[in-house]
Amino acid sequence: MGIVEVLGRLRRLLHIRADLTKRFGELKPDVFVGIDAPDFNITLEGNLKKQGIKTIHYVSPSVWAWRQKRVFKIGRATDLVLAFLPFEKAFYDKYNVPCRFIGHTMADAMPLDPDKNGARDVLGIPYDAHCLALLPGSRGAEVEMLSADFLKTAQLLRQTYPDLEIVVPLVNAKRREQFERIKAAVAPDLSVHLLDGMGREAMVASDAALLASGTAALECMLAKCPMVVGYRMKPFTFWLAKRLVKTDYVSLPNLLAGRELVKELLQEECEPQKLAAALLPLLANGKTSHAMHDTFRELHQQIRCNADEQAAQAVLELAQ
Repeated sequence: MGIVEVLGRLRRLLHIRADLTKRFGELKPDVFVGIDAPDFNITLEGNLKKQGIKTIHYVSPSVWAWRQKRVFKIGRATDLVLAFLPFEKAFYDKYNVPCRFIGHTMADAMPLDPDKNGARDVLGIPYDAHCLALLPGSRGAEVEMLSADFLKTAQLLRQTYPDLEIVVPLVNAKRREQFERIKAAVAPDLSVHLLDGMGREAMVASDAALLASGTAALECMLAKCPMVVGYRMKPFTFWLAKRLVKTDYVSLPNLLAGRELVKELLQEECEPQKLAAALLPLLANGKTSHAMHDTFRELHQQIRCNADEQAAQAVLELAQ
């Protein structure tokens, strides 16, 4: 939900939070678990903690990346933070905020060794073909900013790999219509497989992926699909982000690895020639791809910890 949508509903949201504070204050639960939505839940958790109710925040906000001073408010509001990623716990530990790393639910849901041929059967992709997934994002602004460069990149790669199969999963009908409009203007003769959803199947089936950053990069890592991250935003937004964001990388695979495992091409670097050059060695299925695949598997194992069971155990322990 963007800031405009929040402002339009602010009075109602504040009323709901006040009502929940009153209701849970009367109910006196053993533990209150706030799930995500930090701007709403952290204050609610703080209100309840003042009334003697134990509080847990499930899914850490990206406090390690930006607005880091929020960690102090989180520490005052919660008895425990449940974190999906190990570097999140390391961040909270620096500030003596109780945090438990439980692993990532997506890592539990996805197999360590995905069935690539099975995914190709579902999508109708020949086993011996080279396959590239294009994932230009789930938000309209991302699709608008990235699709043209991603399509031009695919055109360049087709020159080297004439048999290249290109799969483009889109999250809904609106994003599909938007992508089709851009494709008609930029690459009308480029044959692609447009998919309604099926992002995970596309990643598993592909030899390489070109995608926007975000959760998709983590999912692509868990699918063991070598990738390049390309991202572009409006100049002022990028200028502001560079000053606010405190991490060296934007993609979760790189943050987990602590190094540039995945090539990140941002802003003016996100252009077809550079994107294609980064993807070519991945499509070759050589040493670069195999090394990336092996590291992806190691990282998958690190965050595959039965997150749901760990979360339940943490709640029970705090309730005692």
